[in-house]
Amino acid sequence: MAGFFLSAGQLRARPMTRPPAASESYRQFLEGVRSQALAEGLSATAVTEALAMAPAPNQAVLARDRHQPEFTMTWAQYRSRVLKPARLQQGAQVFQNVRGTLTPLAQRYGAADGVVMGIWGLESGFGVTLGKFNVIDALATLAYDGRRAKFFRSELLKALRIVSDGEAAPSTMLGSYAGAMGQPQFMPSAYLQYAVDVDGDGKPNIWTSKPDVFASIANYLGRRHWIQGQGWGTEVSVPQGSEAEALGAKGSRQSAVRSVSSWEALGVRPVDGGSFTQPDLQARLLEPDGPGGQAFLVFHNFNVIRAYNPSDYYALAVGLLGDACTGVPA
Repeated sequence: MAGFFLSAGQLRARPMTRPPAASESYRQFLEGVRSQALAEGLSATAVTEALAMAPAPNQAVLARDRHQPEFTMTWAQYRSRVLKPARLQQGAQVFQNVRGTLTPLAQRYGAADGVVMGIWGLESGFGVTLGKFNVIDALATLAYDGRRAKFFRSELLKALRIVSDGEAAPSTMLGSYAGAMGQPQFMPSAYLQYAVDVDGDGKPNIWTSKPDVFASIANYLGRRHWIQGQGWGTEVSVPQGSEAEALGAKGSRQSAVRSVSSWEALGVRPVDGGSFTQPDLQARLLEPDGPGGQAFLVFHNFNVIRAYNPSDYYALAVGLLGDACTGVPA
């Protein structure tokens, strides 16, 4: 999700949160938020309406925040979980239905069809799963009794600004337990920075307007310097025991940067046996499960995907799902 994430490869138990000061009740906390919002110039009517969505700390939100599962997932396990054949087939079918809308918006905002499809598919199952939590309620709960109270209070105030500006009704702001909203799973801060209105109703509607959803994701990526005409990466084979294998690393940020042609000179080849189409691109060798597992050469655009969620697993899954949706060869 944009702006807040759980690393796909490292999901670990959260520490128990420290209870808020005994002298501050939840009602007093909300009054403090309300006062701060009004001091920032937000509408009193809108703020009152929004905070009415958060009558008491949401125990389901707290349970999710405090009891994240503790395990380390390999890339192979993650890929089998999130890139099931049914999802790849669904994505290809959905793309055919939406490409007339998506393609011109991706081009306008500086992204590519595949990466928008990949993010849309992973974040909300192509718009099907938006999350069941009211964002105002979830953010208020985590700002009051959460492990990152300062962060969530800031996001709550930004959510109140969205309501005050008339861009969304508080009752319709559905998302994750952590406050990530709509089909792109934008945090309120990301919404204010990147969400755009292209369907002409005057509101960036990331919940039900596909044009606004596509444009908003593409705008996020374009403003993070996605390079059109370049891919995100490609799966490769690496000779075991070679210098190339020694230069690779589990983390994409740690691997040596070389031109694709330089990697090719070290024995790295496209996994399909063909030729590299962009030999001058700078690339890192990524072996997420280490030598002997799947390997990829990843380019600048891979790091742009990581800006959306800084996980190698996530970025690989977005790239592979997007390629499957749009028919790009593996």
